[in-house]
Amino acid sequence: MIQQNVSLKPYNTFGINVNAESFASVKTLEDLKTTLKNRPSKILIIGGGSNILLTEDFEGLVLHIDLKGIEVCKKQNETTIVKVSAGENWHDFVLWSLKQNLGGIENLSLIPGNVGTAPIQNIGAYGVELKDTFVCCEALNLKTLELEIFSKEECNFGYRNSVFKSEHKGKYIITSVTFELTHTKHQLKTTYGAISNELLANGVTSPSIQDISKAVIAIRKSKLPDPKKLGNCGSFFKNPIVPKEHFEQLLTQFPNMPHYPVSSNEVKIPAAWLIETAGFKGKTFKNYGVHKHQALVLVNYGGASGRDILSLSQLIQKTINSIFGIALEAEVNVL
Repeated sequence: MIQQNVSLKPYNTFGINVNAESFASVKTLEDLKTTLKNRPSKILIIGGGSNILLTEDFEGLVLHIDLKGIEVCKKQNETTIVKVSAGENWHDFVLWSLKQNLGGIENLSLIPGNVGTAPIQNIGAYGVELKDTFVCCEALNLKTLELEIFSKEECNFGYRNSVFKSEHKGKYIITSVTFELTHTKHQLKTTYGAISNELLANGVTSPSIQDISKAVIAIRKSKLPDPKKLGNCGSFFKNPIVPKEHFEQLLTQFPNMPHYPVSSNEVKIPAAWLIETAGFKGKTFKNYGVHKHQALVLVNYGGASGRDILSLSQLIQKTINSIFGIALEAEVNVL
């Protein structure tokens, strides 16, 4: 059922109050196809609303994907194939997998958003990315209204990137994602970030996938505000990857700059460190600002507009480029 003039405030984690000219929430594939048959030319797809910054009212149809269901397809020697509908909450799916003792996505605990949007961004945290357990996804072609299957190779995953953010942007709606998770011989990743320290603090020496998830949740809660309490979309910027030559030049001026080698000639620098070094961490501007515990997170303290948040992000980008000669790229989609 299509509604008119609907506020999108409940459907974006920034809590930005803009309106959709038309709005529909679909719970089945048939509903989705029926709604799309009579759609206007302009359409916006929303899942969990955790990766968008809305700067104005949307003149067209906003389609909220609310497809539900988790299906265990088959068990193999050491792995289980699981198909998950696009409208399932990502963290709820992680918790479900842990209850089934299925491993591979425990490091991705507490990432906001829904399963259907996870491949678009190739979500990642603490040394793990979605592509590590991804098998394929089903996506509805907006032109033909036919389902198509995309393999891992066809998705062309990169750092916070996929084919759905490039050549196929706006052409498909992901309806389900299939994962291959381990039910034995779990490959634990505990060395990235503060996971090992958190496990040690809890007296855990032989961690399970559940222990790692608890550690990740504790770390994220200590650094990141809950979108239900404080409007935000998690990390606003990507960690920049710069040529090694540029990094070495910066190192002479900033000898304590943290970094992670990406290849023989590229280095990744934490965007949070750049933003904090530039003096933005904890800085407030009226009713919006940069979070006091995590410089990557821009926050809406209540009543801020999307344009307010956008102007802050642009100020940060301009300042970082001026100081470090690095162009910060936003993770979120600005609309």
